[in-house]
Amino acid sequence: MAAPRSLKGMVGIVTGAASGLGRATVERLIQQGASAVVLDLPTSEGSNVAKALGNQCLFTPADVTSEADVKNALAMAREKFGRLDIAVNCAGIAVAVKTYNAKKDLPHSLEDFQRVIMVNIAGTFNVIRLAAGEMGKNEPDPDGHRGVIVNTASVAAFDGQVGQAAYSASKGGIVGMTLPIARDLAPMGIRVVTIAPGLFATPLLAGLPEKVRTFLARQVPFPSRLGDPGEYAHLVQAIVENPMLNGEVIRLDGAIRMQP
Repeated sequence: MAAPRSLKGMVGIVTGAASGLGRATVERLIQQGASAVVLDLPTSEGSNVAKALGNQCLFTPADVTSEADVKNALAMAREKFGRLDIAVNCAGIAVAVKTYNAKKDLPHSLEDFQRVIMVNIAGTFNVIRLAAGEMGKNEPDPDGHRGVIVNTASVAAFDGQVGQAAYSASKGGIVGMTLPIARDLAPMGIRVVTIAPGLFATPLLAGLPEKVRTFLARQVPFPSRLGDPGEYAHLVQAIVENPMLNGEVIRLDGAIRMQP
């Protein structure tokens, strides 16, 4: 049996890493002895995050939908750390708008729908396709392994609520491309796994009133609370360590099934 893989000495790039799930993932990678590249928008707190985490962390300002930006980020990662073993896609956006507002006689903005699809699906795919090329340069381990890619979907891919047409479609797209990409990259020794988080204590939810956050937490069967970003990061670590996890979508949601 192949031994669990150790993160020590690995190099990971994490998108959307200036806050929330991405930041927790970067912190976890460094705690486990890996080096990490924080990829986030130039306007983000990415620079401060990297400084706080020390020499094994690098900030690369980038828009995930830009080929040039992502290529530059990967080149910086190779220049600083010499290789790439892990790519974690946490960057994403959301809108909450009904498909058609009958009271206002107003359809959902096509521009908003396209923007969510572009960032969440095309942005994720852009990072995957370019990171795979970097990982392909690695010497395979005895199991033939060269790298692992972890994507972030959402329970909204399965239980989309009112007003989540764009967001659910984008996350469903990430779910749908997980297996074919895993099959595409299998000959290179690169695994692809997607995490579908439920309700997590991220900046997105932190902006809600306390009463609303408490209500949401009670909807989770067990444990009846919001997920901690560190729990997402822990699952990323487990995916990297376990070489048989591939082509799968894992719900991380405390058994919640979202109501309409």
